Amino acid sequence: MSLFSFGAKSASVLWVEPHRLHTESGDRPIRSADGLPSEDELAQALTNLPTGPTQWIVDDLMAPSVLLRDIVELPPGAEARDAFFRWRFNQAMALDTPHAVQALPLDDGAWLLAGMPEAQRDAWVQLALKMGRSLNVLLPRWLWLYNRLAPSRTMPGMLLSLCPASGGKFTGTLAAWGRSLSLLRQWSEPADPDAWIAERILPSSAFLQRENRSPQELWVWGAPTFPPTSIPLHMIQPEIPVSEAL
Repeated sequence: MSLFSFGAKSASVLWVEPHRLHTESGDRPIRSADGLPSEDELAQALTNLPTGPTQWIVDDLMAPSVLLRDIVELPPGAEARDAFFRWRFNQAMALDTPHAVQALPLDDGAWLLAGMPEAQRDAWVQLALKMGRSLNVLLPRWLWLYNRLAPSRTMPGMLLSLCPASGGKFTGTLAAWGRSLSLLRQWSEPADPDAWIAERILPSSAFLQRENRSPQELWVWGAPTFPPTSIPLHMIQPEIPVSEAL
């Protein structure tokens, strides 16, 4: 699922995190205090990409996601349904600004919602068009990792999508799957790896065990090392592609 997608065969990748912009030419630091790249920083990064379609993979907190399992009935009509999902997303995230929201149906009647501020999305789209690098796909980092990892696994697993903060701490996402996505939790408060294990991984694993969905493997992105846990650990190599097929 992406926040939007238009037809194209492949797209150059722009990686956007609070501390860096990454293209095929390497990393460029982001200097703003709020972790959002300025228009000039984005423009400079885009000039390192070939003209044509681009795919932006952004930090999880720039495009937060919500997993809904309590939807019994949806309103009829596409417009009413879109309004309903925007309302549920805003309610879940306690937002007070308009957000663009994309909804993806999952198994067992669940829905995955991802969104970002409309003004920010529109500004990025317009800048990319002006630079001749149209923004064709936008994905939160955790979902990009999940799409590459989970479909190939034969056992229930857990993914950590981490972004470095100061003092050896990380923000990020915990996603778990069985037959499909079964748990999604995100934290904007930085924590060190030990705190991630004690306060986030182990409680989530206990919850999944009660649901008969105990993770059998733990995949970690974004940290150079990670302490062992009771779940077999796999470190994902921090390789960012130059381009992606669409």
